[in-house]
Amino acid sequence: MIVYSAATKRYPNGYEALKGVSLTIEKGQLVAVTGHSGAGKSTLLKLAAGIEFASTGSVFVNNQNVAQLKPAGIAVLRRNLGLVFQDHKLLFERNVFDNVALPLEIAGFTRTETGKRVRAALDKVGLLSREKAFPVALSGGEQQRLCIARAIVNRPAILIADEPTGNLDADYAATIMDLFKSFNQVGVTVLLSTHDQAGLARLDCRRVQLSQGSVEQGNADQGSAVA
Repeated sequence: MIVYSAATKRYPNGYEALKGVSLTIEKGQLVAVTGHSGAGKSTLLKLAAGIEFASTGSVFVNNQNVAQLKPAGIAVLRRNLGLVFQDHKLLFERNVFDNVALPLEIAGFTRTETGKRVRAALDKVGLLSREKAFPVALSGGEQQRLCIARAIVNRPAILIADEPTGNLDADYAATIMDLFKSFNQVGVTVLLSTHDQAGLARLDCRRVQLSQGSVEQGNADQGSAVA
C-alpha cells in the first residue's frame, strides 16, 4: 500500500511540484497517473521510491513513513520495489544478463539463484535470447524491456514506472503496457505515469489525473484493477 497524506514537494527555488496531494493506492491495484507535462507525475513517483522526500505532509509505503527512514532503511525499502525511470541507468559496459543480475549481486544471492532469476526475468520480457548482447546493440524498446527485467528480478510487491512508453513506437509501447498488465494480474501493485492514451486504453486500471501539482477532483478513481 502507498499512502500520500497532504504531500507537498517544494524545491529550493520555491517551485511547488506537488500541492497537498492525498491519495491511497491499495495493494494489488494498477494505477496510472496522467496529466500535462509538469503536472507533478514524476515527483509523485519519486516520493514513493524515496528518491525525493515531501516538504510537508507524508508518504507511507507498506506502513513505513519514507521520510523517516535512515539510508539503510531506504535501501531495504527499494529492495521491495521495482523501479523503472526515464533515465535508464543501464551499464553499457555490462551485457544484458549482467545488467539484470546487478540487484541480486548487491543483495547477496548465490550465482545459481541469480542465474535462475535473471533468465526468468529476461524470458518474461522477451529478451532471453539477447542475454549476451550489450545495451548499445538493443533497440529503444529492447532497452526499456531490459530496464523492466532489472526492476522485476527481485520479484517486488510494488512496481513503479515513470513514462515507461515514452519515445517508443506504437508496437513497442503496446508490448510494454501489456507487460505491466500481466504483472498486475499476478498480484503486483503497479503505479505508473504516462502520456500514452493508446496504452492507457489497453489497461483496465484506476486513473489519477494531476494538474498543476494537485489531484483533479473527479479523476482520482476512474476504474479499478484490484487483483
